[in-house]
Amino acid sequence: MRIKHSMKLASAAALFAGILTIGSTAAQTAEGPSDPQIVGIVLAADQIDVDYGKIALAKSKNKAVREFAQRMVTDHSAVQQSVIALAAKLGVKGEDSPTSTGLKSGAVEVTAKLNALKGKEFDKFYIDNEVAYHKSVNDAVAAVLIPSARNPELKAALEGAQPLFLKHGEHAQMIQADYGKTGNNKMSHDKMDKGKN
Repeated sequence: MRIKHSMKLASAAALFAGILTIGSTAAQTAEGPSDPQIVGIVLAADQIDVDYGKIALAKSKNKAVREFAQRMVTDHSAVQQSVIALAAKLGVKGEDSPTSTGLKSGAVEVTAKLNALKGKEFDKFYIDNEVAYHKSVNDAVAAVLIPSARNPELKAALEGAQPLFLKHGEHAQMIQADYGKTGNNKMSHDKMDKGKN
């Protein structure tokens, strides 16, 4: 059971950051990324979301934003370990690709913006950024990463990640929608609990 959860988490990482980069890079290469490049994309995207979450935990005073950020740090730290374990098991070493390089480059800009903002502006930018990642996740995985994965275990891990990403995306969208209604994002605990499950 734990292995199954870890596989879902492992596959989740590929989807989190710079999904538009994945799509545009895939369009340039008919074959899509190789398995080592997919592992590199997963690790890069995972680390980026952990880093964003850590910034939010350090800067935000908003309970809903902090809970979401902690969830991202916790889930993606677990994902990172699962990806490393799966790659070692498969004998695959992560490789850089235009996609992983693009993810890292884009993260520099977003990180600078996160570090520059404060208060409600920070919270809104952080959540809007997370929603944007998650909106693109399923299409990118379905259209690029899953079809490109050659190893059946890697492909299965990517397929298993989609439910986790849907939950993360729904959670971020609930916070974003509540922000628009209240202006200060005082989400009830019941809503947060529903978003986590």
